[in-house]
Amino acid sequence: MQAMSQRAAATSTEAPRRRYNSTRRALQAAQTRDDVLAAAIRLFTTSGWAATTVAAVASEAGVSAETVYGGFGSKKNLLRAAIDVAVVGDADPIPFIDREEFHRLGRGTIAGRLRAGVALQANMHERSAGVWRAIIEAAVGDPEVESWRIELERGRRLDLRRSLALILGRDLDTPTIDLLWVLLGPETYLKLMGDAGYDRARYEQFLLDAIERILPRTARRRPPS
Repeated sequence: MQAMSQRAAATSTEAPRRRYNSTRRALQAAQTRDDVLAAAIRLFTTSGWAATTVAAVASEAGVSAETVYGGFGSKKNLLRAAIDVAVVGDADPIPFIDREEFHRLGRGTIAGRLRAGVALQANMHERSAGVWRAIIEAAVGDPEVESWRIELERGRRLDLRRSLALILGRDLDTPTIDLLWVLLGPETYLKLMGDAGYDRARYEQFLLDAIERILPRTARRRPPS
C-alpha cells in the first residue's frame, strides 16, 4: 500500500511538470515563429523577393533553414505570412475591424478622426510597404502570388471603405472610394517616401491636404448623432 501511495504521489507531481513543459515548448515555438517572421520582413523589405533566400532568413533569425521550412513550408508561404504580420504589426488572428485601432477612428472630431486614420495608414505602410514591393516582384512570375496580391488589395479597399464610413459617419460613393484607395495605397507611399524624398510628417500632411480636396465638404461635417 505504501509503495502504491508513493507511485501515486510521484504521478501526481509529474503531471504538472508535463503541462509546464508543453506550455514552455509552445511559447518557444511561437517566439521562434515571431523571430522568423521579423527576419523575413526585414529581408524582403531590404533585399526584395528574388534576393531573399530561406537560408538568409534562417540565419537572420538564428535558426536552421529546416526550422523555417518546417514552420512555413516554402519561401512563398513565408512571404504571405510576412505581409499579413507586417500590415497589422502582430501575428494575432484578430480582424482589422475588431481591433482598437479601427474603433478609435470613430471617436472625436472629424478632423481628429482623419488625422488618426492617416497616421494609422502611415504606420501600416511603414511596416509593410517593402514587403508589398516584394509581393509585386514575386507576382510577376507566379499566378498564385498574383492572386494573393489581388485578394490583399480587395481587402485593403474594403477596410478603407469601412474606416471612412466610421470616420465620417456615412458611406462614400464608389468613385471617391476608388480615388482614395489609390491615394492611400502602398505604391503611393513608396513613391512619396522614396522617389520624392518625403519624411513621415510631410507624407501625412500631403494625405490630409489631398483628402480635404477630394472629399465633398458635406462629408467632412460632424456625423449625425
